[in-house]
Amino acid sequence: MRRPIHTIGRLLPKGWGDLLWQFALFLFAYQGYQLVRGLADGKVDEAMANGQRVIDLERSLGTFFEPGFQQSLLDHQWLIDAANFMYLNTQFLVTTGFLVWLYLFRNQNFYFVRNMFLVAMGLALVGYAAFPTAPPRFFPEAGLTDTIAAVANVDQDTGAVSLLVNPYAAVPSMHIAFALMIAVPGMALARSGAARLFWSVYPLLVFFVIVVTANHYWFDAAAGAAVACLAALIAGHVLARFGPSTWEWRPVDSRAAGGEATA
Repeated sequence: MRRPIHTIGRLLPKGWGDLLWQFALFLFAYQGYQLVRGLADGKVDEAMANGQRVIDLERSLGTFFEPGFQQSLLDHQWLIDAANFMYLNTQFLVTTGFLVWLYLFRNQNFYFVRNMFLVAMGLALVGYAAFPTAPPRFFPEAGLTDTIAAVANVDQDTGAVSLLVNPYAAVPSMHIAFALMIAVPGMALARSGAARLFWSVYPLLVFFVIVVTANHYWFDAAAGAAVACLAALIAGHVLARFGPSTWEWRPVDSRAAGGEATA
């Protein structure tokens, strides 16, 4: 048993100790998420009121397009099924897959992206605690349909799914924040036109999914994008300045990386 562990450890960029430390950091962030979720569960009335405020804001701006947009697509069963599947699975699968790939094959840039994620998650937790907000799916009277419950027969607020879902954490949308924080590095590291095309449209695809499933408004997505941008600035101009050199984003040398796998 010790030999396989030792062999795998030698294949890791910085050994088992560094890998386990990365797991510990993300586990710590997840525990913070669970703590804030517990606080938000006690603020249901406030979360519903804040959700209505988002609707009122969008209506005042003439941009409350979500109900009409969703209703125009509900008859396309295959599209709604795909959106439901992506909402429940894509954030975890694509985000985790990219971070694993980045750690193993572009390790020199992993730590900058990791810092972005940790900062963004910290900012989001502050937002969730200060401004708990119910998602669009909680407002059927506004013409919004919970497609995951109505079409896929999955209740996000009970069972195993609820462990990963905070029902009152609509603002900011971390689906959008995560999508941007992997798509921009993905485009920078990509070695093929197909990979760059995928990463360029990925955040737009995620935006479509979160709106058509009635899990976020455009306002939530804008807040998520702002969190991603702020996290990138803090990671690049604060943490990288005062942290070790490994926390900096490393420009890719195309000649040195030419023989490596594409992003």
